[in-house]
Amino acid sequence: MKSLTLNQLSKTYFDPYKGTQVTALEDISLSVAPGEFVSVVGPSGCGKTTLLNVIAGFLPESGGSIRVDGRPISGPGPDRGVVFQSFALFPWKTVLDNVGFGPKMRGVGREARDAIAMEYLQLAGLAHAAERYPAELSGGMQQRVGVVRALANEPDVLLMDEPFASVDAQTRLTLQEELIRIWLDRRTTVLFITHDVPEAVFLANRVVVLSKGRVMDEIAVDLQHPRKWDDLIENDRFKSLSARVLQRVRAA
Repeated sequence: MKSLTLNQLSKTYFDPYKGTQVTALEDISLSVAPGEFVSVVGPSGCGKTTLLNVIAGFLPESGGSIRVDGRPISGPGPDRGVVFQSFALFPWKTVLDNVGFGPKMRGVGREARDAIAMEYLQLAGLAHAAERYPAELSGGMQQRVGVVRALANEPDVLLMDEPFASVDAQTRLTLQEELIRIWLDRRTTVLFITHDVPEAVFLANRVVVLSKGRVMDEIAVDLQHPRKWDDLIENDRFKSLSARVLQRVRAA
């Protein structure tokens, strides 16, 4: 388990339509402890996805620093796994080969990476689908493959950008419970981007609210694990925390 630390992180870019510099992120300082699950919420345009893309190394920071387990980072790297909103699977590869892709890129031999991939597929309840292709799977199954594909590369930090936004409501609830189960098993450090307040509270140890590229608030979630929707949907503490986060988002 490794930590993620942002110190006075900023991101600006030139808007050719306005002819001006735009500040997307400003002076963000945030620490995610080893094994912690942190959700980031905020209104559209507040900088959530930009934040993830800078941490992932897809966009360069304009100022400040990013450290994983105390090491400064720049550019993409295997220490940060990313799960996107789109399933982003290789359609020509089997499920087994999709999950084993990261280990393959690290030079792991066929037998060993197949064993790694099967371990994670079993963790996600997908061992039976190992020889199928993505097009043969439901949307929910494809996204579970996306999650364990990122985990199979054993990243220090898992970055998730609204990964369940493109599935139906019932599947989304199931995937949230599955993610909690997998996270409890592996305890990977997670930064999860979402616009869905109940999802943020259900999943996280802590919810960070962004407003106009800045951290507006951080709210600890003191709900016990494991979490199930049947247990929490009418839970007074869950309702109270969700209302508090929603209030802060609406004020952002």
